[in-house]
Amino acid sequence: MAPGESSVLVFGGTSDARFICQILDEQRIAYTLSVATAVGESLAGDIGGQIRVGRIDRDEIADWLLRHAVRWVIDASHPYAELLSRNITAACETVGVTLSRYQRRSELNDLEHPLLHKVASLPAACAVAQEYGPRVLLTTGSKELAAWQQGMPGKTLLARVLPTSEVIAECEALGLGVDNIIALRGPFSAEFNAAIYAFCSPDVVITKESGAEGGYLDKVNPALERGIPCVVVVRPQPLVTGPELLQSREDVSRRVTRWLQERKA
Repeated sequence: MAPGESSVLVFGGTSDARFICQILDEQRIAYTLSVATAVGESLAGDIGGQIRVGRIDRDEIADWLLRHAVRWVIDASHPYAELLSRNITAACETVGVTLSRYQRRSELNDLEHPLLHKVASLPAACAVAQEYGPRVLLTTGSKELAAWQQGMPGKTLLARVLPTSEVIAECEALGLGVDNIIALRGPFSAEFNAAIYAFCSPDVVITKESGAEGGYLDKVNPALERGIPCVVVVRPQPLVTGPELLQSREDVSRRVTRWLQERKA
């Protein structure tokens, strides 16, 4: 990065952050991608910017913004990472840095069905799942597996998680064995999900509102077609609204163009 050049900090950990970084690369904008784990780093692929790995709190974010003369932050973190987004927002407000939020368009309202239950929280999802049979297929990742176990005592949990040694170890530490762990990296087609449901025979599927990029409808539709109830944990509302809320590649490209224009002004 040349002396005096404004820098950009991108918070990622999902595939969304990668395409944002690629757009920045195309425009030769210097940036750093911040991810929490090595899995997030691997998802970034061969981007041109620097990558910092490790969890970071509000004060550390503010310190980073000041030390690196960051002028623009793009929050492309996981839509359910509420604490991180709150910390990013607070740090940007404290330091006076422009903040944009990338959040893929929701498909939640594209489908209604008697067996489709939309809930606001993990406890609410557990309460709905308790009304159905014992086999619960979780497609919500590994982060909150312990909470799911506690919320659904007596249920047989089938966890679809990322195929990394760390994640498998987390599952095993919670007592999940080879009959409970489905280690695969998505997103998956509707046909693939249908095959998983046929293989697992779940009584209920619990998922999150992952948007088109995360294969939301491809997860839900095959289950509903087979009479399998689906519980969807609705994602929290973004803290950033208005023109700084980006919901497509086109939005990001336009915002990058505006950033370049602002730097020249």
